[in-house]
Amino acid sequence: MGLGEKETGIDVTKYDMKRMTIMSIPIFIELFLQMLVGNIDQIMISRYSQNAVAAIGNGNQIMNILIIFLNVMGSGTTIVLARYLGAGNKKKVAETCTASLFMMGILGLIASFILVVFHTPIFRAMNVPEEVLPDASKYMAIIGVCVAVQALYMAFGAVLRAYSMNGVITVISFVMNIMNVIGNAVLIYGLFGMPKLGIAGVAISTNISKCAGLLIMIYFFKRKLDIKVSFQHLKPLPTDTIKKILQVAIPSGAEGISYNISQMVVLGVINTFGTYVINTKVYASMIANIAYIYTVAIAQALQVVIGYLVGADRKELIAKKVWIVQLVATVVSVGLSIIVYFNSDILFRLFTSDEKVLALAHQVMLVEIFLEIGRSVNIVMVKALIAVGDVKYPVVCGIFFQWVVAALFSYILGSVCGLGLVGVWIAMAMDECFRGILFVIRFKSEKWKQMKVT
Repeated sequence: MGLGEKETGIDVTKYDMKRMTIMSIPIFIELFLQMLVGNIDQIMISRYSQNAVAAIGNGNQIMNILIIFLNVMGSGTTIVLARYLGAGNKKKVAETCTASLFMMGILGLIASFILVVFHTPIFRAMNVPEEVLPDASKYMAIIGVCVAVQALYMAFGAVLRAYSMNGVITVISFVMNIMNVIGNAVLIYGLFGMPKLGIAGVAISTNISKCAGLLIMIYFFKRKLDIKVSFQHLKPLPTDTIKKILQVAIPSGAEGISYNISQMVVLGVINTFGTYVINTKVYASMIANIAYIYTVAIAQALQVVIGYLVGADRKELIAKKVWIVQLVATVVSVGLSIIVYFNSDILFRLFTSDEKVLALAHQVMLVEIFLEIGRSVNIVMVKALIAVGDVKYPVVCGIFFQWVVAALFSYILGSVCGLGLVGVWIAMAMDECFRGILFVIRFKSEKWKQMKVT
């Protein structure tokens, strides 16, 4: 029995591939529901206005920066909590929960202010077409109000994940998504006597569902977990605990933010190609989620298990689990991307009947197959390396390749060489594959075994 198992009831040796698969299923369902509703949002708004599709695509590129950062802050909380659970330290568990909620709440408020006040100049810097700008500004001004709500929701979710309570998060996500779909139908098209709000309706519906989700999350947190969240844990400020969360979150957050800023630059290049190309990019990105969404789910489950093993000082069990998860993730991602490619016309017709979009999308989804090879490796390896304490290497590599390969070659291949959106996709595939190779080499070196994780 490993360190802390008597105190926590966690037997770290039982987390084999079967158990991790079971853990990943509710995470996958949650992510799938989020993706599905996002797609339904786009389908519903595409019937209202094609400019609105481009507006939401640009707005979500900005939101992704915040969501990625909040997500890695949550992941930092989950990993630190998993270590304390593995070590049986209940006091530190409560302290970590409180510190995480405090930090993420403050960050959410700051982000809300930035989005509401500065969205228009940000969109202009992204070369958003003038015909799209009014809708984009309206969407961001509304959606930005509730970033703090989303931050707290993700903080509570991070705690539940540390306890392997992914099923609860799935139920909450399902309720939120149903509310969002119903809200969209009512507010976009003006059902039941409501005014037709168009893109504003999408934003309002999203905010309402986020607020409801947070309230339900708080209810389950109090009902299911015996954790006392109190301001007393902040007096004095638990700098050691905050530092441990930030040691995981900030480096990986820097990589995530860098990626999304580089994607804003890439989108700025795409914005010069015209509205139908922007819409193709939006649709292609959403459909590509189908290919790698399970990889994200199984990698998150793996990350929690690695946290348990590190906390229980059982590092010798980590490598085998990582390689098995990597094999499964790659097979699933690449297999699904192949299926998507051969059915791209059917899938893209859910959004549009524009033949130019359908033809371009088919070419892009062929490149997507090769992109998913690299992306599946990156998702698993980055989460594994961070969980074992090897944070700096994936961050430095990520930032370098995102700008030198993805952003720069998107411009070179897309604009200079005239390959357009296909050239951009080739550049992104190069970025993912090159980084994937380096991360595999890094993990195989086993330098992480000598790293001290506290």
